[in-house]
Amino acid sequence: MEDPPIERTTSKADVRDEEVLAEFGYKQELKRDWGLTHNFGISFSIISVITGITTLFQYGLLTGGPGVMSIGWIVVSVFTMFVALGMAEIVSAIPTAGGPYYWSALLAPAKHSAFASWITGWFNLLGQVAVTTGISFGCAGLISVTATVKSSYEPTAAKTIGIYAAVLISHGIVNTFGVHVLRYLNNTSILLHSAGITALAIAVLAKAPTHQSAKFVFASFNDGTGAEGYDGWSGRASAAYVACCGALMSQYTLTGFDASAHLSEETRKASWSAPIGVVSSVGFSSLFGFFVLLSFLFSIQDFEATIGSDYGQPVLQIFVDIFGDDGAVVLMCLILICVWHCGLFSMTSNSRMMFAFARDGGIPHFFHKVDARFQSPIRTVWLASFLSFCLALPSLGSTVAFAACTSIATIGLYISYGIPILIGLIYHREFNARKGPFNLGVFSRPVAGVAVAWITFITIIFCLPTANPVTSQTLNYTVVAVGIIAFGSCAVWVVSARKWFVGPQNEVREAMRLGVSAEEPGALERAEEEDLKGKEVVDVKG
Repeated sequence: MEDPPIERTTSKADVRDEEVLAEFGYKQELKRDWGLTHNFGISFSIISVITGITTLFQYGLLTGGPGVMSIGWIVVSVFTMFVALGMAEIVSAIPTAGGPYYWSALLAPAKHSAFASWITGWFNLLGQVAVTTGISFGCAGLISVTATVKSSYEPTAAKTIGIYAAVLISHGIVNTFGVHVLRYLNNTSILLHSAGITALAIAVLAKAPTHQSAKFVFASFNDGTGAEGYDGWSGRASAAYVACCGALMSQYTLTGFDASAHLSEETRKASWSAPIGVVSSVGFSSLFGFFVLLSFLFSIQDFEATIGSDYGQPVLQIFVDIFGDDGAVVLMCLILICVWHCGLFSMTSNSRMMFAFARDGGIPHFFHKVDARFQSPIRTVWLASFLSFCLALPSLGSTVAFAACTSIATIGLYISYGIPILIGLIYHREFNARKGPFNLGVFSRPVAGVAVAWITFITIIFCLPTANPVTSQTLNYTVVAVGIIAFGSCAVWVVSARKWFVGPQNEVREAMRLGVSAEEPGALERAEEEDLKGKEVVDVKG
């Protein structure tokens, strides 16, 4: 006896969601049981302001100091909101679980669709790998320095790489065998990032013996970009140059809000809830992150001692000065748990993007495989781990490698965000015809223009050197990585890929024919196998 069919909710909103999804060739396969609050919570957790602020706090203090960190956060938050608004319009128009390269394919004219998808996909892949590197390598660095408290442990670059490998392996194992517990871990992550970090920030402010003045927090400038015996970049170039480079801490922190789009097929009233999730996650993260940042800056007890801390981690030094060794270790453990969760879900997103890109031919088809038992794209999970590990290896001989990884992550992701926004700006008439309920109206093109201009600006700034003098150990190799992807992907396209890469549109048509979701890992492959078997049976009978 066959199992009875699964009953679906038949509310008008659910019916409309399924109709919109069907327009893109997808059958409703995922359960729509998430609302706006949960959609927002996912992006809020992945943005993880505590991760970016803690891991780049030293960089911020040296590259501009408190004034650049606080005012820079405000400026970056404003312009990031323009990017979020531009992306929200696209999500409202195309509420599917696909990523930026899928948006580019649908928004671009048919003759440019595959190329737009190809370029966007490779920048998104670069950004995904680099952001996993930045988060997990930052976690390893925090573990290493926390271990020095009340012990004789001496961190070295090689030891940190070893810890980093262990962190990546732990993320890879959970993503391989624990797919079914990821949702529960995500709920834990949301709670820790909201209630846990709020309590931490309040405790720091309340317990601090003394507080810095508002002038120190908002108007003090520090240039620590010069090596011993050398002037910083404010002397060699200008203070404005240092301030622009110092914005990396804020910009790197405010990434990952496209997660709300990836959850659109599981969110009720997705054409409205998903774009609101994108915008609200950036808005609340900006405000919440500003509060956390100010709590640290106001609670610095001795600025010079904090910068020159024996631990090499100013946030840890602030905790030691306020709570003592034992209290500092407890608070750092809370932060480490948050950063570990952030890295875990970054690898989840990374592996899914690679799986989809392999399915569409962007990377070798070998990686287009879902394990039938664990329902996980295991090959891309470990590909993400391997590439992330390789990207951190320059840290063995470079003092600015971590900052370079965060620059690569920021540039790669924001370029992949910016390309579909730019396409919608150029072909605005076609975009207007397909817009969803989240519509900026007459402000649409100005917002998109500002977003694209800001992404262009940070792409240039974050490729520039941040340490003086520039040597083989202090070279910002961001421009090398970004350049390889930019020129390499274009060269491969001209020589070869344009002949065989068709983008996701062909995949959509095949999914529509078979009545499955092209975004559900393994669904299309199983349907194609069943379809092939069905044809073989018909041939035999014939």
